[in-house]
Amino acid sequence: MRPHIICHMITSIDGRLHPSRFTRAAKGVSADILDGHYETIAERFGAEGWIVGRKTMAEIAKGRARSIADAPVLPRTPHLGNRGGRKLAIAIDPSGRVHYGRDSIGEDHAVAVLGEQVSDAYLAELRADGVSYLFAGPDGHDLPRAMEQLASVFGVKKILLEGGGTINGAFLRHRLIDEFSTLISPAVDGMAGSDSIVDYRGPEGERPGTGQALRLTACEVLEGGMVWLRHRVETAPV
Repeated sequence: MRPHIICHMITSIDGRLHPSRFTRAAKGVSADILDGHYETIAERFGAEGWIVGRKTMAEIAKGRARSIADAPVLPRTPHLGNRGGRKLAIAIDPSGRVHYGRDSIGEDHAVAVLGEQVSDAYLAELRADGVSYLFAGPDGHDLPRAMEQLASVFGVKKILLEGGGTINGAFLRHRLIDEFSTLISPAVDGMAGSDSIVDYRGPEGERPGTGQALRLTACEVLEGGMVWLRHRVETAPV
């Protein structure tokens, strides 16, 4: 078993992900109200945490690497820190590049999803910071296994997948997304090559959504003209 996974994203009308490049709100429309919709909707799901990729987590955590002398040899098994009832802030970080310096991201408990090849010194650093971790196979790409551990070790039943596009693409490829929650901002990015909601990086010709279909379950216009779409992911008809 694994958690119910909702890919919750905010995008421009051209499917881009970086609000700093979006066109400005129209006259009379509050940018603060538009910005606030994302977290407001996220809270409505009652999820037990959120998942992002390495780059996003590194920007948030802003910790520094440090040397751990005489690090012990540690088993490649899940390590549960002192969660203390907090939600989880989960980073998909196969190579162990994110440094935390503490056990939390905001008010949420930090969890690293790693490859078994990471060093003992890095694991010792995470333990010293109080960060929990688990392993997604030898190279850190066995996402189904990692999600099963989120359920069995951490007791997670529902989690939000909050991108970027590369991580979202990997989850889609592994058929790990149960639902898409998409907030479409009344804005445009317009730049070619910008990251989009799903940016799968796999072999040429591979289609990460093969065998899957989306069913619209809800559509709502929010204050300021933002549109909220919900799609359930189903097995595609033969």
